[in-house]
Amino acid sequence: MTDQVRTGGCQCGAVRFRIKGKLGRPSICHCRMCQKQFGNFFGALVTVPKDGVEWTHEEPSYFQSSVNIDRGFCPRCGTPLTYRQPGALEIAIGAFDDRSDLAPQIQVNYAVRLPWVEKIFEAPIHDDPDYYRRQEQIISFQHPDHETANWPQQGLKL
Repeated sequence: MTDQVRTGGCQCGAVRFRIKGKLGRPSICHCRMCQKQFGNFFGALVTVPKDGVEWTHEEPSYFQSSVNIDRGFCPRCGTPLTYRQPGALEIAIGAFDDRSDLAPQIQVNYAVRLPWVEKIFEAPIHDDPDYYRRQEQIISFQHPDHETANWPQQGLKL
């Protein structure tokens, strides 16, 4: 991880962040609370520098998931964003605009992982060209993966 400035945020663009300083070690966590927060098989997070995060739009809302853990999300679109523990803040890797160098380096709570999670990438690959052609027709209302000069406060709406 470098000392570059990193940006990211939620789907609708209401919650955006800028991080200055060196990021910690990217990880995936297999605990049930991370599974539920992300609605997925695990949560992918990276620790951010203490006092290195600037919320450039709105700040996340928090749900206290345990006695000393808060989990942050966008109050408008629901995107899971943070894992806050005493003395540290982690941000969801998927929320960064550039995730290319944030490959997880460690697995946390490995003993409670879903037993089949290691085999998911052995599944057949869907390669129907008509499906992908239709996917290219989709118009996304999500905030782009970069800072914008003007973006509606509540994201784009139909």
